[in-house]
Amino acid sequence: MSAQLAAVGYQHDWWEVLGAPFMRNALVGGTIVALVAGLIGYLVIVRASSFAAHALGHIGFPGATGAVLLGMPVTLGLLVFCVLGGLAIGVLGRRAGDREIATGTVLAFAMGLGILFASLSSRSTGVVTSVLFGNLLAISTGQLWAFAGFALAIVVVLGIVFRPLLFASLDAEVAAARAVPVRALGVVFMLLLALTVTMAVQVVGTLLLFALVVTPAATAVMWTPRPSRAVAAAVALSIGAVWAGLVLAAMFNLPVSFVVVSLAFLAWLATWVGARRTRRVGDPHLRRAHDAAHAG
Repeated sequence: MSAQLAAVGYQHDWWEVLGAPFMRNALVGGTIVALVAGLIGYLVIVRASSFAAHALGHIGFPGATGAVLLGMPVTLGLLVFCVLGGLAIGVLGRRAGDREIATGTVLAFAMGLGILFASLSSRSTGVVTSVLFGNLLAISTGQLWAFAGFALAIVVVLGIVFRPLLFASLDAEVAAARAVPVRALGVVFMLLLALTVTMAVQVVGTLLLFALVVTPAATAVMWTPRPSRAVAAAVALSIGAVWAGLVLAAMFNLPVSFVVVSLAFLAWLATWVGARRTRRVGDPHLRRAHDAAHAG
């Protein structure tokens, strides 16, 4: 333990480390994932689908362990199970209550499969750790191409459906009354979220998924109510957390996922505290009490 703690500290060769090929892959891959996570994360917040985003990361767990068992790429296993899970949640969960039940049910079954597959494969230990906690520094060139393809598909589809999807997310009943295909858009959203989670799990892991998909968007919506500005802010926060996380991890020999998560959390916490103080000062009763105290 003492030797591990001693390894944490300022690294004089951090600039050279940043120039290494694996760091370049991490930077490109992390940027792609952060960009997409910021885009889809805003809709996750608006649709109150944080639990679904979290669950899809766990649903991908048996896909990763099953891929190892069959000798297939981990990304492919994650993709198949995340997409199937997203389809199941989207089709079965038309209303919010139904969606929660469908999500929990699919999640429980998927985790059971994951335990089974992990127990059958003696090579799954490293994969389990990677899926749970992420490994941005181990992203390969092949994964970068896969990420680029996923990101392109997500951006193109979002460009087509963003306005009706946002309308359906904000007021599903009115949107349905105006012949907006609310249920079909819900399924499309879940598929886009599944692709995003497939990538994000490989960067920050299942347990830390919120750091890229939910937390920056949750911070952004406290900054501005305008969708375009909130999306832009969420993307900027996600990318900033990844870039700064890589630099700080290299400088102080820390796990990248931990630093990325910490930066995203600190941005959210500072914004939340600031928003609470603004609301308290803005309250007329508290404002009069504040002024009276200072006048006294």
